[in-house]
Amino acid sequence: MKPADPIKLVSQLLDLPIVDKDDRWCGIVDDVEFSGGAGKELHIKALLVGPGAYEGRMPAWMFWLVRKVAGERIARVPFDEIAEIGAVVKLKTAAEPLGLHQTEDKVRAWIPRWGAL
Repeated sequence: MKPADPIKLVSQLLDLPIVDKDDRWCGIVDDVEFSGGAGKELHIKALLVGPGAYEGRMPAWMFWLVRKVAGERIARVPFDEIAEIGAVVKLKTAAEPLGLHQTEDKVRAWIPRWGAL
């Protein structure tokens, strides 16, 4: 499916894994940012990735806990950076320019080279 095709947000986009052009895992789609407004046509502006995107999807007390454990970092992936949507969201670019893959890079320093990351 191409990004211009119609899409069901909840069943076909939210919580999908994201991979960059090098097939590296970059997180999951946590939320969606729209352009447009009341009475106007809505378009997806960006995909939101990271624990900061959970704020609108959970009670305040629960987000407080998430923020303490995972932080509130959020990355915006512009919708025009998406190559394809299928079982995963495939990006046209590498993860780093979009602010993705930061957590994985930090964790990699703690895991032996034979680790999963």
